[in-house]
Amino acid sequence: MTVYRVNPELDLVLERTVDVAPELVWKAWTTPELLVQWFAPKPWTTTSCEIDLEPGGRCNTTMRSPDGDEYPNTGCILAVEDGSKLVFTSALAAGFRPQLVEGGFPFTAVISIESDGNGGTRYTATAMHADASSKKQHEDMGFLEGWGLTLDQLVEVVKSL
Repeated sequence: MTVYRVNPELDLVLERTVDVAPELVWKAWTTPELLVQWFAPKPWTTTSCEIDLEPGGRCNTTMRSPDGDEYPNTGCILAVEDGSKLVFTSALAAGFRPQLVEGGFPFTAVISIESDGNGGTRYTATAMHADASSKKQHEDMGFLEGWGLTLDQLVEVVKSL
């Protein structure tokens, strides 16, 4: 298992315990048909998702604003630890191909999913940045609020399964 160390000067972290099983959280993150139901904080929506769950695989989503503008996001899966860890980045496209990130900043996301011992999940989402200004830009965009809202939406979706 790879260890990802948080650098408080460069990384943003959302940690919560939710009352759904880890298997369901993993399923919501790795099943495109489920991910589109929760991945953008409302009133935004996710209109498409492609995930190839292997290192080098694509991790592409398109988000739609309340005004109808679409924002495609392309990325690459870096690591998969089945049921417990998903790592992806916007700095690379599928096949580990470097890419430019227009109008934003590249970051790497580490999603950690663990049992809380009571049927729920200890959930940690870490966004790793190359520099402090990218971290600040992501923070100012509402990382904690937005990723927190999407986690609430994820829980709502998997409870309906």
